Amino acid sequence: MSTTNGQWYPPEWPERIRLLSAGELTPVAPRRAATVLLLRDGPYGTAGQDAPQDAQDARGGDGEHTPDELDAAERPGTARESVGAPEPADAAQGPETPPEGPRDAAGGAAGPAVYMLRRRASMAFAGGAYAYPGGSVDPRDERMVTWAGPSRAQWARRLGLDPSEGTQAQAIVCAAVRETFEEAGVLLAGPTPHTVVADTTGDDWEADRAALVARDLSFAEFLDRRGLVLRSDLLSCWARWITPEFEPRRYDTWFFVAALPRGQRTRNASTEADRTVWIRPGDAADGYDRGELLMMPPTIATLRQLVGYGSVADALAAATDRDLTPVLARARVENGELVLSWPGHDEFTKHIPGATGGPSA
Repeated sequence: MSTTNGQWYPPEWPERIRLLSAGELTPVAPRRAATVLLLRDGPYGTAGQDAPQDAQDARGGDGEHTPDELDAAERPGTARESVGAPEPADAAQGPETPPEGPRDAAGGAAGPAVYMLRRRASMAFAGGAYAYPGGSVDPRDERMVTWAGPSRAQWARRLGLDPSEGTQAQAIVCAAVRETFEEAGVLLAGPTPHTVVADTTGDDWEADRAALVARDLSFAEFLDRRGLVLRSDLLSCWARWITPEFEPRRYDTWFFVAALPRGQRTRNASTEADRTVWIRPGDAADGYDRGELLMMPPTIATLRQLVGYGSVADALAAATDRDLTPVLARARVENGELVLSWPGHDEFTKHIPGATGGPSA
């Protein structure tokens, strides 16, 4: 179900909250997961032009193209020097360039765009909701890979783990990079610590991507086979959210931000999504507020936090000082109502009438 805006709200939550409050529900341990807010600068359509709508398909500006749609003269080489700079808009748009969106006073594009996908309505969890590429950590993500960027111990500290948990930190970062490749066709890795691959559209890349999705190939094997270095320096951590204790499918999820590498193009490579779009965070938030775009609290919260940054570089720089205290929903029974809240995010507080008995949770 959805509320007056576009917040995703499962119909089974009230009953599960009641059971948790009464001590009749044992929370399951959350699985570690990672998701990536992939960003790029350039001209994009406004919400009325390119934003995904329930009543119309998103067209133009979604950056989704098959290899046959790309002019051979525009195809990039095998690798490019990169320090995380985003792909220029004209190269990333493909054959159809969308109308330009709002401009700032200096004549530049009004902030970066973020890549989002809509989960298929048939999905058991958050069907129909807009989200970012991401998924659970694969135990094999702990396998050693060639690594560039901050050390594993440094990543552990940044992710809120003990510095001794470097292997766990690597697994989370690897999951972020792997899931972005699996679901968007974008790979944050290169043949050297200072390059990124620039073309992942060939049949051989697709075969490896499919093998990763099927878990026939581990990410470490994939990188080793291709002689690639994982570029952890192209990622910055933005937030951390933990699925509420009353949910049967729980995740401890780190949200990363990253720039679309030069030369690479996004595509809807996920079987879990039926639509994708490049959209400014403010436009997506407006769609949510109008009830047109369905989202879970972590998604709309991170979108709102990105509003106001003038470029991808600005957003990446801001990520360094972000507070990564986990956000965990709380539920309590108060005056015959179930009260559901997310600390620090008052807009998501819900009062559900008709609660019965049980202590506060």
